Amino acid sequence: MSIEISDLSVTYGQERVISGLSLDIPEGCFFTLLGPSGCGKTTLLRTIAGFVPASGGHIVFNGKDVTDLPAYKRNIGMVFQDYALFPDKTVAENVAYGLRARGESGAAMLKKVEAALDRVGMAHLMARHPAALSGGQRQRVALARAMVIKPQVLLMDEPLSNLDAKLRIQIRETISDLQREANITTVFVTHDQEEALSMSDKIGVMNRGAVEQLGTPKEIYATPRTAYVADFVGAANRIDVALSGPAQDGMVRVDFGGEALLASSALPAGASGGILIMRPEDLQLAASPADLRQPLRGTILKRQYLGGKTSYKISLANGAVISAECHGDGHDRHAIGAHVFAGVDPAKAMVIAA
Repeated sequence: MSIEISDLSVTYGQERVISGLSLDIPEGCFFTLLGPSGCGKTTLLRTIAGFVPASGGHIVFNGKDVTDLPAYKRNIGMVFQDYALFPDKTVAENVAYGLRARGESGAAMLKKVEAALDRVGMAHLMARHPAALSGGQRQRVALARAMVIKPQVLLMDEPLSNLDAKLRIQIRETISDLQREANITTVFVTHDQEEALSMSDKIGVMNRGAVEQLGTPKEIYATPRTAYVADFVGAANRIDVALSGPAQDGMVRVDFGGEALLASSALPAGASGGILIMRPEDLQLAASPADLRQPLRGTILKRQYLGGKTSYKISLANGAVISAECHGDGHDRHAIGAHVFAGVDPAKAMVIAA
């Protein structure tokens, strides 16, 4: 089931939450709406579901306009942040709810319920009530309930936010496996960049009711088009810079506190300055500038040992403070106060419009 959204607007009272949004989601795609609280991602999801009416524009499923169609006629499965299970019904009864609403009953329905619960590892607890389940178990039941009706579109609103870190990883793997097995078009809402990057085929980063950038996880992370996207999706050093010359072959030279740096350019023609974006993990730290590309002299201000990596704060000779992450053997070798050099790879540094 493909989803086409064109010129969509949504208002709450006098406030316009979404304005003129257009988006195409291919059939079978795991599509994530990523952004902070209040950016409009849940409103967009609920409008796709039919829970929130559109003020303008169109939502089309496989060529059929469903903009004014009620939610129960859209053949969607919905997984909520708070599970939304019926406390007075057993696990099996919760999963069977959607099937009963569609007129199914008897042994055939029970077989579907058992199969759905088995796929999420919950068949052995089908007689329990939600109060007797852990958070992870409740979310698995909610997922089984959404999938058992074989929806054409699966919508998920921050389904992992109430789980601890280890359990989130387990459940997101379950969701990914089921989605790919069923090849079901999925729209997933989250504010967690790791979830978005690890699960998605495509990501739409939202800001103030609009999709600021659309792309694959690699495109979103490696080539952010705006400072907002660079800052929200992963850590990034952001430094205002002036250009030392025009862009050539996709590269541009910038004035970085008196030093000239070469970086990839995502600037419009005629720009005189921009924002230099450098990911902490793309910087190489060493006690000597030898073998480093574009070494910047600095001093270690802070360090955090994080097991498989060490995170550093570095004060550069030009007064800027940047972050760097070191991995591999000896990643924690640099002490606070040590003089170091940070190497900048021109292909991994980017200048974008301010």
